[in-house]
Amino acid sequence: MQRRRFLALSLLTPLAFAGRAWAGPSGVAASAVAPDGRGHAFAFGKRTFLLDGKPFQIRSGEMHPARIAREHWRHRIRMARAMGLNTVAIYVMWNHHEREPGVFDFESDNRDIVAFIRLCAEEGMWVYLRPGPYICGEWTNGGLPAWLLRDPDTRLRTRDDPRYMAAVRRYIAALAPRIAPLTAGAGGPVLMLQVENEYSMFADDVGYLEALRDLWREHGIAGPFSVSDGWKDLQRRKAYPKGMALGLDGADVADMLKGRSFAGESPVWLGEGYPGWLTHWGEPAFATRDLVEPLREIMRAGYSFNLYVVHGGTNFGLTAGANAEDDGSQFQPVITSYDYGAPIDERGRATPHYAALRRVIVESAGVTPPAMPEAPPSATFSPVTPVPFASLWDNLPGEPVRLPSPGPNEILFGQDQGLVVYRKRIAAGSVLRLENVRDYAVVHVDGRETAVVSRVEHASLNSRPDVTLPARASGEATVEVLVDTFGHINFGPRLGDHKGLIGPVTLDGVALHDVEAWPLPLDDAWVRGLKPLKAAPSRGGVFFRAALHVDVPGDVYLDMSGWVKGYLWVNGRLLGRYWSVGPQLRLFCPGPWLKAGENEVLVLDLHRVEGAVIAAADSLHGVGQAPVASRAGSYQEQDPAARWEPTLLASGAGRSYSETGRES
Repeated sequence: MQRRRFLALSLLTPLAFAGRAWAGPSGVAASAVAPDGRGHAFAFGKRTFLLDGKPFQIRSGEMHPARIAREHWRHRIRMARAMGLNTVAIYVMWNHHEREPGVFDFESDNRDIVAFIRLCAEEGMWVYLRPGPYICGEWTNGGLPAWLLRDPDTRLRTRDDPRYMAAVRRYIAALAPRIAPLTAGAGGPVLMLQVENEYSMFADDVGYLEALRDLWREHGIAGPFSVSDGWKDLQRRKAYPKGMALGLDGADVADMLKGRSFAGESPVWLGEGYPGWLTHWGEPAFATRDLVEPLREIMRAGYSFNLYVVHGGTNFGLTAGANAEDDGSQFQPVITSYDYGAPIDERGRATPHYAALRRVIVESAGVTPPAMPEAPPSATFSPVTPVPFASLWDNLPGEPVRLPSPGPNEILFGQDQGLVVYRKRIAAGSVLRLENVRDYAVVHVDGRETAVVSRVEHASLNSRPDVTLPARASGEATVEVLVDTFGHINFGPRLGDHKGLIGPVTLDGVALHDVEAWPLPLDDAWVRGLKPLKAAPSRGGVFFRAALHVDVPGDVYLDMSGWVKGYLWVNGRLLGRYWSVGPQLRLFCPGPWLKAGENEVLVLDLHRVEGAVIAAADSLHGVGQAPVASRAGSYQEQDPAARWEPTLLASGAGRSYSETGRES
């Protein structure tokens, strides 16, 4: 977390050398050369990039095909080009493509990375490829597959663990043959490939980075290669393989000059410049940044740059990651939206920051970019109130798994995220203690919701592990604990945190054993096969359904401000999580995922038993989402009908994480 604060603040402080004529890479001039299907030589000159032997300035904007509806890819690329950029930087999320060991998908939907790269070439844009294996990027587990966590002895991001390295070799062997024909030398748009990501922020084994580079070479990609790191961490751990371009994250001109002490004659550039910032659940407002003057100084000095991100998109499904302190405290899951305060917003529209940065790029580079494309069409619909359809309690699959005690989802069930229901008959007791809840537990006693334990610390939530059970005269009771997860931590020493009810679990200090468990991965097959309700629901964990009528399909936000916590599907696609603690109360649905006429909306809410209104909205921000406040939920434990009701918290309520920074 200290590293995040450093990056967050570095571009907010005045540039120490602003206004001085610092000598950046010499001879860098705007180049009109674009991908044309012919081979081009991209190489390193003396402290500069060369394209076909001439100095070349990379003006890059990052976007991630995995976070964008495939039908919107071309539009977003055109928006980047219209900003004056000449390159698109791309993360490849390993866990998005190898969801089970040895089972790869590089073709379906927004996983077709080759198609995205080819679109970049068609639109006259070069590509800077960042394939990991670790990428961070506020993506669950930093892009590393969660199935690596099924073996508790596996160590991540090290060449000293044969299990990890065998998986990495398989990944690179699958991806590299798809990328090699797309490199600039082969007539494609890929100029350069990044090896790993921000490794000096994690470890110092240069040999690990060199081993990864050699794997790419073995599979037909000769380079050139780059690394990306924060200056402070690079100084501390010095994980820089000589001969690679050195990308510095959140750097200013002074940092670039210092970076030469590592890079020598290799290029130093702004590997990540932040025109926006990430937002976590429970923060009082959406984060923003301003890169206009820092970028002006970077370009004035002649350096190449990559805007992280020019367009963020959406953490659809269960892909959003999380941050935490090095000891695992202050768990901070990332919201579903990856709007990021980026120049191109989640819907693909230009923000005022877009226009300001475009002016800087046009003036500094002396280019005339094309006009912006028209924004994709928007849609609307009349407000709907979904009705109860099914209960997860009636849809626990098959026989339970019988366990000596609760534990990590990945190890016990081979499950990544989703839900787990634990059940145990207990004798009379007062205090149930749930240690290491990851990340949100709803406790039910005899079919009645009793309490919540949240890993996220917030003024409206209980984060203490102790749950006081309802008083009863005598006899046994049935305790059920519904465990909900967020994404895996994506940065720092807690990378690879296990999910579930890690335990121990005790009743009045005595450990509980011999429990029943039902893992619920929220996969398509289970959701499609839900058995409908036979009677009105009496407790949360209810699926609600509605028909949403759209005359003409287009992009739209679904306002979930009346709901508490859960998941939202539209036409079978999981848009992501919603949560009343905010600041996000609206979920984005791309227009191509809708159809003219009736569309099915399915909501799983962990607390509500009655539906709430879902309304259409045109943007992520709106009424009830002002920067000065955020919505939260307060549990009315004394109410026999147990409901969550929204309450408004002042911006100072709870813990404020807004300055902890972004992790890429």
